[in-house]
Amino acid sequence: MAGDLFLPEIIYDYLQRHSLREPPILARLRQETAAHPRARMQITPEHGQFMAMLLRLMGARRTLEIGVFTGYSSLAAALAIAPEGTIVACDISEEYTSVARRYWKEAGVDAMIDLRIAPALDTLRAMQARGENNFDFAFIDADKTNYVNYYENALELLRPNGLIMVDNVLWSGRVADPREQDEDTVALREFNDKLHRDERIDLSMIPLGDGVTLARKR
Repeated sequence: MAGDLFLPEIIYDYLQRHSLREPPILARLRQETAAHPRARMQITPEHGQFMAMLLRLMGARRTLEIGVFTGYSSLAAALAIAPEGTIVACDISEEYTSVARRYWKEAGVDAMIDLRIAPALDTLRAMQARGENNFDFAFIDADKTNYVNYYENALELLRPNGLIMVDNVLWSGRVADPREQDEDTVALREFNDKLHRDERIDLSMIPLGDGVTLARKR
């Protein structure tokens, strides 16, 4: 998302001035993406910074990303994890991820990022079939109607105490309005209900950007 929808502008500006420490290469990527017709698909810089802090606190070395777009979140993650770490990044667009590749290479982290251009569920199920269940962290920010499927597969690939971060869970507030019945909103509403009931995880939903859920695998 392009900004935090749940804070008054004066507070949001203050937050950025007193918290944000965005590396110049991330700022340039964000500025380039701002001209894209789908720029709102990009996470906010404070979201990227929060993700980076979580990864550092966890000492994460192996992470998973479902939905890359122009690569802001994957670059933020790569800059935060250990140099020997790896990121499996799933997307279906060569066009969008071509921007990501340029910035990953410039930042010197391209060797850390394993970009897989294919339907993400195919990639996730193939990794499950190979017994890959040692991911520390997963970030989900892709098509909303598949959130439940992405979550279930990511949970299988995560180690115990691993963390899933999910973007757009408040969906500009539409999930709280019963009059909103479009496919994406209904899917997100059902996803949020499912996670609230899921005893396999510890859960926290926070009003960061367009709403972020953290789910720790027990």
